[in-house]
Amino acid sequence: MEFPGSVITLIVSAMRAKAISLLQELTEAHSISGHEDEVRAIFVDELSGIGPLATDKNGSVICAHVKKGPRVLIAGHMDEVGFMVQNITHDGFIQFVMIGGWWSQVMLGQRVQILTRGGEKILGVTGSKPPHFLPASQRDNAVPVEAMFIDVGASSYHEVTEVYGISLGDPIAPWSPFTALSKPNYYMAKALDNRVGMACVIQAAQELADTDHPNELVFAGSVQEEVGLRGAKTLANFVKPDVAIVLEGPPADDTPGFSHAESQGRLGGGVQIRLYDPTAIANPCLADLVIDTARQENIPHQITVRRGGGTDAGSFHLAGNGIPSIVLGCPARYIHSHNSIIEIEDYLAMLKLTIALAERLDEAAVEGLTRFI
Repeated sequence: MEFPGSVITLIVSAMRAKAISLLQELTEAHSISGHEDEVRAIFVDELSGIGPLATDKNGSVICAHVKKGPRVLIAGHMDEVGFMVQNITHDGFIQFVMIGGWWSQVMLGQRVQILTRGGEKILGVTGSKPPHFLPASQRDNAVPVEAMFIDVGASSYHEVTEVYGISLGDPIAPWSPFTALSKPNYYMAKALDNRVGMACVIQAAQELADTDHPNELVFAGSVQEEVGLRGAKTLANFVKPDVAIVLEGPPADDTPGFSHAESQGRLGGGVQIRLYDPTAIANPCLADLVIDTARQENIPHQITVRRGGGTDAGSFHLAGNGIPSIVLGCPARYIHSHNSIIEIEDYLAMLKLTIALAERLDEAAVEGLTRFI
């Protein structure tokens, strides 16, 4: 069925509005690795009524479109990089450990929220000994994490623990509200790695709910990706998919210091199709299908081969007897920091390609991915 141009415009406008709403809710959620409860709750709330919901014993969550046909997993990871309370000093400062990969130079002077066991969120700021009091030989050196602390305005151990309710092991997330930039379609927030993936998982499930797709679709949010692709291991065993589509918020490479001609993750360049990183090589037949689909559907895309990094595909493709896997991404500048930036059209391209793939991965297509002899 073909729709008039005005109807298509309304559909795309509705998809964009829903995407922005979802991204705001998801990026402002407090969900570091191992403490993904707030993102999981959004997933459940959005997809209740879409299909059966379940979790594995590590907390990864799924929603299924139960139908006949190959089982296609469409997954993002729910966690974000953050910190954890490691110690509380006598005079009320909080020492911490990093959860996930951080570059220490982006950490100082930034606001964070500590989530207490009582469910309160306590605002603080990361600090260190001021450079004014450092010898000249140390002023230009990066401050080690061990020398940093979080200041919540307390003046004693008792105030931190008894008044604010903060305990050792409490999770700490960056604090950075979702913000529209002056340039149209550009948005800034924390945790766009990987709340863009989770928004796309949720929105794809909703868009595909009433379609006649030729397979069983399983939409999922994994835990603990940022600390070693851990949740993907048990999620793969739980779902046992025939093919996996991983949705991500990978780092952009279009800022000063990069060659524009060699950029493979440019904002406004469309959805990334990742063929390689050190954790996974994309199934070649699946990669061809993805690229052909993007071209045939006129979906803006950029092919990516990465020298570093990794995604849940690193665990998925090794599970069971092997799962053909591909990674789609919405490039984000400055990931693993308090403020990342995306272009919403790249997200919509990822959503459109995900939907188009779900409609093409029928039994014959999936069987062809692993026909090696």
